[in-house]
Amino acid sequence: MKKIGIIGAGFVSQACATLFIQAGYQVMLSNSRDKKTLFSVASRLNCQIGSQEEAIKFGDIILVAIPFINYTQLPAELLSGKIVLDATNYYPDRDGHLEQLDNHATTTSELVAKHLDKSRVVKVFNAILAKDVIKDAKPNDKSDRRAIPIAGDDLAAKQIIFTLLESIGYDYVDVGTLSNSWRFERAKPAYCVPLNRQQLNDAIAQTTREFEVPHNSWQTKNK
Repeated sequence: MKKIGIIGAGFVSQACATLFIQAGYQVMLSNSRDKKTLFSVASRLNCQIGSQEEAIKFGDIILVAIPFINYTQLPAELLSGKIVLDATNYYPDRDGHLEQLDNHATTTSELVAKHLDKSRVVKVFNAILAKDVIKDAKPNDKSDRRAIPIAGDDLAAKQIIFTLLESIGYDYVDVGTLSNSWRFERAKPAYCVPLNRQQLNDAIAQTTREFEVPHNSWQTKNK
Protein backbone atom coordinates (compact mmCIF):
# COMPACT_ATOMS: atom_id res chain seq x y z
CA MET A 1 0.00 0.00 0.00
CA LYS A 2 2.09 2.87 -1.31
CA LYS A 3 -0.60 5.39 -2.27
CA ILE A 4 -2.00 7.85 0.25
CA GLY A 5 -4.91 10.19 -0.40
CA ILE A 6 -5.25 13.13 1.96
CA ILE A 7 -8.51 14.90 2.78
CA GLY A 8 -7.70 18.35 4.08
CA ALA A 9 -4.71 20.42 3.01
CA GLY A 10 -3.79 22.25 6.21
CA PHE A 11 -0.44 22.32 7.97
CA VAL A 12 -0.71 18.80 9.45
CA SER A 13 -1.65 17.36 6.06
CA GLN A 14 1.20 19.11 4.29
CA ALA A 15 3.76 18.08 6.91
CA CYS A 16 2.62 14.45 6.82
CA ALA A 17 2.63 14.51 3.02
CA THR A 18 6.24 15.68 3.07
CA LEU A 19 7.31 12.70 5.20
CA PHE A 20 5.20 10.24 3.22
CA ILE A 21 6.82 11.35 -0.03
CA GLN A 22 10.31 11.19 1.46
CA ALA A 23 9.55 7.60 2.53
CA GLY A 24 8.58 6.61 -1.01
CA TYR A 25 4.80 6.89 -0.89
CA GLN A 26 2.74 8.47 -3.66
CA VAL A 27 0.49 11.21 -2.31
CA MET A 28 -2.58 13.05 -3.57
CA LEU A 29 -3.72 16.09 -1.59
CA SER A 30 -7.26 17.47 -1.65
CA ASN A 31 -9.22 20.22 0.04
CA SER A 32 -12.80 21.45 0.21
CA ARG A 33 -12.19 24.05 -2.49
CA ASP A 34 -11.10 23.83 -6.12
CA LYS A 35 -7.90 21.84 -6.53
CA LYS A 36 -6.45 24.79 -8.44
CA THR A 37 -5.94 26.42 -5.03
CA LEU A 38 -3.35 23.71 -4.30
CA PHE A 39 -1.10 24.23 -7.33
CA SER A 40 1.63 26.00 -5.34
CA VAL A 41 1.49 23.38 -2.58
CA ALA A 42 1.73 20.54 -5.10
CA SER A 43 4.75 22.16 -6.72
CA ARG A 44 6.49 22.63 -3.37
CA LEU A 45 5.76 19.14 -2.05
CA ASN A 46 6.02 17.31 -5.38
CA CYS A 47 2.67 15.61 -4.80
CA GLN A 48 -0.47 15.13 -6.85
CA ILE A 49 -3.63 17.14 -6.22
CA GLY A 50 -7.25 16.31 -6.85
CA SER A 51 -10.80 16.57 -5.64
CA GLN A 52 -11.82 14.77 -2.47
CA GLU A 53 -13.34 12.00 -4.58
CA GLU A 54 -10.18 11.69 -6.66
CA ALA A 55 -7.98 11.52 -3.56
CA ILE A 56 -10.14 8.76 -2.08
CA LYS A 57 -10.06 6.72 -5.28
CA PHE A 58 -6.29 7.28 -5.54
CA GLY A 59 -5.29 6.17 -2.07
CA ASP A 60 -5.07 2.75 -0.48
CA ILE A 61 -4.71 4.72 2.76
CA ILE A 62 -6.67 7.92 3.39
CA LEU A 63 -5.54 10.54 5.89
CA VAL A 64 -8.41 12.68 7.19
CA ALA A 65 -7.21 15.95 8.71
CA ILE A 66 -10.25 18.23 8.86
CA PRO A 67 -12.22 19.94 11.64
CA PHE A 68 -13.87 17.15 13.62
CA ILE A 69 -17.42 18.43 13.17
CA ASN A 70 -17.12 17.88 9.41
CA TYR A 71 -16.64 14.11 9.71
CA THR A 72 -20.30 13.53 8.82
CA GLN A 73 -19.58 15.00 5.37
CA LEU A 74 -17.09 12.24 4.54
CA PRO A 75 -18.48 9.99 1.77
CA ALA A 76 -18.92 6.66 3.54
CA GLU A 77 -19.58 4.61 0.42
CA LEU A 78 -16.51 5.91 -1.40
CA LEU A 79 -14.37 5.16 1.65
CA SER A 80 -15.65 1.60 1.94
CA GLY A 81 -12.76 -0.82 2.45
CA LYS A 82 -10.16 1.93 2.81
CA ILE A 83 -7.79 2.34 5.74
CA VAL A 84 -8.82 5.74 7.10
CA LEU A 85 -6.37 7.59 9.35
CA ASP A 86 -8.44 9.80 11.63
CA ALA A 87 -6.38 12.82 12.68
CA THR A 88 -9.37 14.86 13.87
CA ASN A 89 -9.75 16.42 17.31
CA TYR A 90 -12.83 17.62 19.15
CA TYR A 91 -12.64 21.28 20.13
CA PRO A 92 -16.01 22.37 21.61
CA ASP A 93 -15.31 26.06 20.99
CA ARG A 94 -14.96 25.30 17.28
CA ASP A 95 -17.14 22.23 16.80
CA GLY A 96 -19.93 23.03 19.25
CA HIS A 97 -20.66 20.89 22.29
CA LEU A 98 -21.52 17.24 21.66
CA GLU A 99 -23.07 15.61 24.72
CA GLN A 100 -21.87 12.11 23.90
CA LEU A 101 -18.28 13.36 23.91
CA ASP A 102 -18.67 15.74 26.83
CA ASN A 103 -20.09 12.95 29.02
CA HIS A 104 -17.44 10.45 27.84
CA ALA A 105 -20.00 8.09 26.31
CA THR A 106 -17.83 7.58 23.23
CA THR A 107 -14.71 8.83 21.45
CA THR A 108 -14.16 10.94 18.38
CA SER A 109 -12.90 8.00 16.35
CA GLU A 110 -15.77 5.76 17.38
CA LEU A 111 -18.11 8.38 15.95
CA VAL A 112 -16.04 8.54 12.77
CA ALA A 113 -16.03 4.73 12.54
CA LYS A 114 -19.79 4.60 13.06
CA HIS A 115 -20.22 6.99 10.14
CA LEU A 116 -17.63 5.14 8.02
CA ASP A 117 -18.99 1.74 8.97
CA LYS A 118 -17.31 -0.08 6.06
CA SER A 119 -13.89 1.56 6.49
CA ARG A 120 -10.91 0.46 8.58
CA VAL A 121 -10.54 3.46 10.88
CA VAL A 122 -7.28 4.07 12.72
CA LYS A 123 -6.79 6.97 15.14
CA VAL A 124 -3.36 8.49 14.51
CA PHE A 125 -1.63 11.83 13.80
CA ASN A 126 -4.10 13.73 15.99
CA ALA A 127 -1.67 14.06 18.92
CA ILE A 128 1.19 15.95 17.28
CA LEU A 129 1.44 19.63 16.41
CA ALA A 130 1.88 20.45 12.74
CA LYS A 131 5.14 22.29 13.42
CA ASP A 132 6.62 19.16 15.05
CA VAL A 133 5.74 16.58 12.40
CA ILE A 134 8.83 17.06 10.24
CA LYS A 135 11.11 18.36 13.01
CA ASP A 136 10.63 15.36 15.34
CA ALA A 137 11.06 12.60 12.74
CA LYS A 138 14.29 10.68 13.40
CA PRO A 139 16.09 7.54 12.18
CA ASN A 140 15.07 4.33 13.93
CA ASP A 141 18.41 3.95 15.71
CA LYS A 142 17.80 7.02 17.88
CA SER A 143 16.85 6.14 21.47
CA ASP A 144 15.01 9.43 21.94
CA ARG A 145 12.87 9.03 18.83
CA ARG A 146 9.37 10.35 19.36
CA ALA A 147 6.51 7.88 19.62
CA ILE A 148 3.06 8.41 18.12
CA PRO A 149 -0.04 6.97 19.83
CA ILE A 150 -2.31 4.86 17.64
CA ALA A 151 -5.62 3.05 18.18
CA GLY A 152 -7.90 0.95 16.02
CA ASP A 153 -10.20 -2.06 15.97
CA ASP A 154 -8.60 -3.62 12.87
CA LEU A 155 -5.25 -5.14 13.85
CA ALA A 156 -4.16 -5.75 10.26
CA ALA A 157 -4.81 -2.10 9.40
CA LYS A 158 -2.84 -0.98 12.44
CA GLN A 159 0.10 -3.16 11.47
CA ILE A 160 0.22 -1.43 8.09
CA ILE A 161 0.30 1.93 9.86
CA PHE A 162 2.98 0.74 12.31
CA THR A 163 5.19 0.18 9.25
CA LEU A 164 4.21 3.58 7.84
CA LEU A 165 5.13 5.35 11.09
CA GLU A 166 8.50 3.64 11.31
CA SER A 167 9.25 4.48 7.68
CA ILE A 168 8.68 8.21 8.26
CA GLY A 169 10.79 8.44 11.42
CA TYR A 170 8.56 7.62 14.38
CA ASP A 171 8.12 4.96 17.02
CA TYR A 172 4.56 4.16 18.07
CA VAL A 173 2.51 3.00 21.03
CA ASP A 174 -0.54 0.83 20.33
CA VAL A 175 -3.20 2.07 22.74
CA GLY A 176 -5.68 -0.64 21.74
CA THR A 177 -9.12 -0.29 20.24
CA LEU A 178 -10.89 2.90 19.21
CA SER A 179 -12.72 2.84 22.54
CA ASN A 180 -9.35 3.55 24.18
CA SER A 181 -8.43 6.43 21.89
CA TRP A 182 -9.66 8.97 24.46
CA ARG A 183 -6.32 8.39 26.19
CA PHE A 184 -4.60 10.61 23.63
CA GLU A 185 -7.39 12.97 22.65
CA ARG A 186 -7.33 16.71 23.29
CA ALA A 187 -6.22 17.82 26.77
CA LYS A 188 -4.91 14.44 27.88
CA PRO A 189 -1.30 14.24 29.17
CA ALA A 190 -0.08 12.50 26.00
CA TYR A 191 -1.73 15.01 23.66
CA CYS A 192 0.76 16.83 21.44
CA VAL A 193 3.67 16.39 23.86
CA PRO A 194 6.94 14.98 22.44
CA LEU A 195 7.62 11.70 24.27
CA ASN A 196 9.67 8.64 23.48
CA ARG A 197 8.07 5.20 23.57
CA GLN A 198 8.58 4.56 27.29
CA GLN A 199 7.46 8.05 28.26
CA LEU A 200 4.37 7.77 26.07
CA ASN A 201 3.53 4.36 27.51
CA ASP A 202 3.76 5.84 31.01
CA ALA A 203 1.61 8.86 30.11
CA ILE A 204 -1.04 6.65 28.50
CA ALA A 205 -1.11 4.30 31.51
CA GLN A 206 -1.61 7.17 33.96
CA THR A 207 -4.37 8.88 31.98
CA THR A 208 -7.88 9.00 33.42
CA ARG A 209 -11.16 10.02 31.82
CA GLU A 210 -11.73 12.88 34.22
CA PHE A 211 -8.31 14.54 34.24
CA GLU A 212 -7.45 17.14 31.63
CA VAL A 213 -4.39 19.34 31.36
CA PRO A 214 -4.94 23.14 31.15
CA HIS A 215 -6.17 24.32 27.77
CA ASN A 216 -3.34 24.89 25.29
CA SER A 217 -0.67 23.81 27.79
CA TRP A 218 0.55 21.42 25.08
CA GLN A 219 1.50 24.48 23.03
CA THR A 220 3.80 25.83 25.75
CA LYS A 221 5.44 22.44 26.30
CA ASN A 222 6.56 22.48 22.69
CA LYS A 223 8.25 25.88 22.73
